[in-house]
Amino acid sequence: MSQRLSYWILCLGLWLILTWTFYWGSLVIGIVLSLLATIIFGGYFSYHPIKILQPHRLLWFLIYIPVFGWLCLKANLDVAYRVIHPERPLKPGIVKIKTRLKTDLGRTMLANSITMTPGTMSVDIDDDILYIHWIWMRDTDLEKATKDIAGPFEKYLLKIFE
Repeated sequence: MSQRLSYWILCLGLWLILTWTFYWGSLVIGIVLSLLATIIFGGYFSYHPIKILQPHRLLWFLIYIPVFGWLCLKANLDVAYRVIHPERPLKPGIVKIKTRLKTDLGRTMLANSITMTPGTMSVDIDDDILYIHWIWMRDTDLEKATKDIAGPFEKYLLKIFE
């Protein structure tokens, strides 16, 4: 029961942040949609959802948002440079990286963060190994690729999800 209540609170909180309004009509729609999402998807993501609501995890998540935005901006500029450069400096390939994240939700968040960053895309997750398509393969070494691709995200995600 507490698991579903936690999901409902998270969904409703996300609704309020995205709509940024407290009009009664919007609030009722948010409550109903959050309830439906909780009923349908409530048990799929985490065995201990109440951990996500801990204040220190929420603080790290709030810190993660601008860090993720900065990394996306840098990646966008890098991809834009590769597009307008006359020689099209591309060296694409699939690399293997290893994550220290243990929870499925943490690994999914890492894979999504990598995919939403231009120039990289998560292809597969196999336990603690992620396969990433990289527009400019700097290195195929597991440790170096992990540091380059997952490192900036993982240090924050560990504090949020582990």
